[in-house]
Parts: sequence; structure tokens; C-alpha cells
Amino acid sequence: MPEPRPRLFYGWWIVAAGFVNQILAAALLQRSYAAYVALLRQEFGWSNAELSAAYSMQQVENGMLGPVQGWLVERFGPRASMRTGIVLFGVGFIAFSYIDTLPGFYAAFLTMAVGSSLAGVFPFTVSIVNWFDRRRGRALSTFQMGGAIGGLMIGAVALALATFGWRGTAFASGVIVLVVGLPLTQIVRRRPEDYGLEVDGGRIDDPAGADATPRTLEEDGFTLREALMTPAFWLISLGHASALLIVSAVNVHIVLFLTEDLGYSLGFSSVVLTVLTLAQVAGIAFGTVVGDRWDRRHISIGCMGFHTAALLLLAYASQPAPIFAFAVMHGAAWGLRGPMMHAIRADYFGRRAFAAILGISSLLVMGGTITGPIVAGVLSDRTGDFRLGFTILAILSGLGSVFFFLARRPRRPAPPAPIEATASTL
Repeated sequence: MPEPRPRLFYGWWIVAAGFVNQILAAALLQRSYAAYVALLRQEFGWSNAELSAAYSMQQVENGMLGPVQGWLVERFGPRASMRTGIVLFGVGFIAFSYIDTLPGFYAAFLTMAVGSSLAGVFPFTVSIVNWFDRRRGRALSTFQMGGAIGGLMIGAVALALATFGWRGTAFASGVIVLVVGLPLTQIVRRRPEDYGLEVDGGRIDDPAGADATPRTLEEDGFTLREALMTPAFWLISLGHASALLIVSAVNVHIVLFLTEDLGYSLGFSSVVLTVLTLAQVAGIAFGTVVGDRWDRRHISIGCMGFHTAALLLLAYASQPAPIFAFAVMHGAAWGLRGPMMHAIRADYFGRRAFAAILGISSLLVMGGTITGPIVAGVLSDRTGDFRLGFTILAILSGLGSVFFFLARRPRRPAPPAPIEATASTL
């Protein structure tokens, strides 16, 4: 007699752990980086380009580490990667609290970047893709909701920065990462089949399970080489990179643009970021409803148009209304599109070599995350404002919608016929 099925599919516990993980990463670093940049600029006088370089270094690291991460996760599972990453992330934050030079800042930030990559989106995404199929859009959207919720905590981080200074806040952030992050890694599991479970729920030995004739990993998807031979792999990667031109530039420069170019206060900037994050939460929530029902490629095309229109509104804004319109449009598009990027890859290429495929894809996606902040920062230093840089990035990102339009689902190559069968037809 089979064991009774648990009321809650274990995959949702992995989603919950990832949700908390993303809250930590977003609240303490990703969404707070712009506030740290403003304070570091005031204290040390570093230029926009110098400060943008740190963010771009992080993206280089993410891209270069991707193929290695893919191999590590496939070989040793996600948990080992996460444990190492949490330690580096926390120690890097603590080291950051003691820096006094630009090279020291780069070294500490690079340590945090490596740690957050090893412990964050990559391994959780691979694990969630392995545990979900029919509910993959909902699971990935719920997981990434943590990053948006973390963004809502920027007010608390800003209060800590004002009360305890950036050094004290950074030190405390490192301790929080270690104390909260390490226990979360215990929840993660590689694949449901390793524990007698089926994708989306049920037990392998239970005829009433989610799928009475489950596909093996060899049957469920492309090999890495097969995926690299398809146009869809390259088109999805380039489309993702195009979207991150805007996302990365806004993450790094939004506070400086609002305070230095437009003359608004840091408090006003915090309100704009809050509205942006609320819109992102709404976009992700919408994704949990439609992500498994609508064509994800069409969703991505529409979101690219919203990204472009939003950044153009911001670039030429002179009043609060277009600034808040930008925040709503960009946040909603970001929230809805983000989880779809990984869901599309899993839909097109399956689970078989998903970690390796995602790792190689990150090399191309890296181009967008590096280029966006640098273009905006360099042009700002040369022209005196961010308008030209934002305009160029908006146009480039808009053109990126073509990549998603052309990215059609590939057919997996048929396996070669056995030699005996081939001979019998002669």
C-alpha cells in the first residue's frame, strides 16, 4: 500500500525558501545598491562611471560564473553551491563595512556578487524548474516575488543607513545573511525523482499520481549541444539581455538621476522606488495567474514595449506625473517578464540539461547587464545628465522585442536510427 501523499507538495517548500532568499538579496543589496552609491559618492567623491563599474563587475561575474555554476549544480546539486554562496555573501558584506579605497570597494563587492550568485537565483531556479512543469510559471513567479517584496523594505534599509551609517548597516546585513541564509539551504532538493516523487506532485509508485507514465530526464528535454544548435536559444538570450539594458541601468542610476539631474530629494526618490516595487509586485502576482495560461513569448514581447516606453518617459520627465508613470510601467513589465525568461527556457529545452543551458545563456545575458549602467554612467559624465544614455538604452531595448518575436519553440532532433534497423531497409 503506497504511503499517503503529503498535503503540500514539497516543491512549494523550495519555492518558499527561495522566496525568503530573494527578500534578503533584494532588500540588503540589489535594491539598496543605489542608496549605497549615493552615500559613497558623497563620502569619497567617486564618479558615476567608477561606481557603475562595480555593478558591471557583478554582472561580468554572474555571466562568467554561469557555465561553472551550471556544471556545479548538475554535478553536486544546488545545496552545495548555496552554502558556499551564503558564506561569501555574508563575509563580503562585513568586509564592505571596513573599506576605505575604491579597489577595496571593488574587492568586497565582487565577493558579495559571487556569493549572491552561488546562493541565489541560479540554483533556486534550477531546482524549481526540476520540481514543476504544469505550475512552473506560478512557482517561478512566486519565488521571484521575494525579490519584489525585498524591494519594499528599502525604506527600512534607508532608515538604517540614516541612523547607523552605511558601515554599520553593511556589517549588520552580513550577519543577517549568515544567520538566516544558511538554514534555508537545508530545504533545497535537486529533483523530485530522487525522493520517490513526481514533478508537480504525487508519488512515482502511485498510479493516481500527477503522471502515471513519467518521462525520464533523458526524454525530458534537449542536451546542451542540441539546445545550442537551435536559433531559439540565442534569440531568447539576446531578448533577455535587451530587457536587462534598462533594468540594470535603472537599478544603478535612478536615485542619482532623480536627485542630481531633476533636483528631487532622497525622500521623493524613495517614494518612486516604492511605487516601482509595488508595480513589480503587481506584475509578478499577475504572472502567477496568467503565466501558465498565456503564451510566455507573447507576454515577453508586450513587456519589452512597456520597458521602452517607460524609460523614455523617465528620460524626458520634468514633472512628477511621468516619473510615476515610468515607475508603474517599468515595475509591472519587470515583474511579469522576469519569471517568464526562465520558464520559456524550461518550456523549450526541458529539464535534462537546464542548469547547463541556463549557465551558458548567462554569458549572453551578461552583455545587457554590463552595458546598461556603463552607457548611462559614461554618457552622464560627458553630457552632464542621463537623458541621452536613457534614450539610447530605451531604443536598443525596444529593438530587442524582435528577438522574442522570432524565438519559436524548437523541435528536438530525432535520435539516430539503430544500425540494425538502417541496414534492414537497404
